[in-house]
Amino acid sequence: MIDVLVAGGGPAGLATAVHAALAGMEAVVVEPRPVPVDKACGEGLMPSGAAALADLGVAMPDGRPFLGIRYVDGRHRVQAEFRDGPGLGVRRTALHAALALRARELGVRVVPGRVEVPHAAGEAVRVELTGGAVLGARWLVAADGLHSPIRARLGLELPAAGPRRYGLRRHYRVAPWTDFVEVHWAPGGEAYVTPVGDDLVGVAVLSGERRTYDEHLAEFPGLLARLDGPPVTPVRGAGPLRQRVRRRVAGRVLLVGDAAGYVDALTGEGISLALLSARALVGCLRAGRPEDYEIAWRRLSWRSRLLTAALVRARRQPFAARMIVPAARRLPVVFEAAVRALA
Repeated sequence: MIDVLVAGGGPAGLATAVHAALAGMEAVVVEPRPVPVDKACGEGLMPSGAAALADLGVAMPDGRPFLGIRYVDGRHRVQAEFRDGPGLGVRRTALHAALALRARELGVRVVPGRVEVPHAAGEAVRVELTGGAVLGARWLVAADGLHSPIRARLGLELPAAGPRRYGLRRHYRVAPWTDFVEVHWAPGGEAYVTPVGDDLVGVAVLSGERRTYDEHLAEFPGLLARLDGPPVTPVRGAGPLRQRVRRRVAGRVLLVGDAAGYVDALTGEGISLALLSARALVGCLRAGRPEDYEIAWRRLSWRSRLLTAALVRARRQPFAARMIVPAARRLPVVFEAAVRALA
């Protein structure tokens, strides 16, 4: 009988398995794709996320530290530094590989395949995999992404509210021009620029409009002028981003990472929240109180959920959208407090 079976071997799933192994539990990960897996991602670890990675004993992957967040809207700009050390811009593939290595060091087994059907079986969960294999575990953790099939099968999804938003990301071979993550604002969306190496930046565009990456990027002429190096990765997309979830605990199944619910990528805290939630989840299992994980997740995520939802709502109103950066510039103390709360 496996202690913790994790469906999904991305950062959230691997972090959960590593925490379980460090707690003396047997952890097995089910994942169909070979490591590392690339996907659309802002690739910025907040300081809390970088600290959570270190707590796992993960060898820090190659990347580039950043000092804070900068908002840019034409001639208006405002920035705030983190108070408790830098964040880390890191390629998704490098982060994934580092977590996979740490999991192997601790004896976490990775089984190729997908979790098809979970069934309650007394004090355990019986799980059918692709190909017909069956595994039994005390706990099943669904870390199977933004559009979690397990979450859907268990009826834990809620209808999405508001306009749908999507993200697209590509990398450019150019030296970072700042030690900050920049969020550029335009009427149709935002561009999220993360330095991930000494000669590499990632640029993610977020919008409710379904257009090509280049069409989105044309809305940011100041940013486009800086991207004089060639694009070096293909465009990857994700969405719709908004995912509402009834609850994160259903019997012996718990949700973590994007599967646990998602507001938007605008504030860039997704990976950090996933790492912190993985630690909280395993802590609740160790204490024999899995039901406490719901409260722990809400406590960890409430600031980012509140701020992100407020920004996305403001984007829907043309006047409010135009005032976001000017207002932050006029109220720097408020902006700094928001950035540090997210960090």
